[in-house]
Amino acid sequence: MKTYNFTVLIEEDKESGGYTAVVPALKSCYTEGETIEELMRNIKEAIELCLEEEKDLPEGNFSKHLVNAQQVELII
Repeated sequence: MKTYNFTVLIEEDKESGGYTAVVPALKSCYTEGETIEELMRNIKEAIELCLEEEKDLPEGNFSKHLVNAQQVELII
């Protein structure tokens, strides 16, 4: 059994009323859920599926040190 730690970025989807999550350390690893609890169950399942694709991924900590998150407005 291997142990992994990942940073998960969560965003509220105001249009649908739910949430989305993405794992930056794993390519194309994302999901959605109506509640945070559902989202967390879904992201754990998504991570497991992504890890099956990344067969050579070593055990360890894939958490990124999140320094800051900001919104950027562009008027074009």
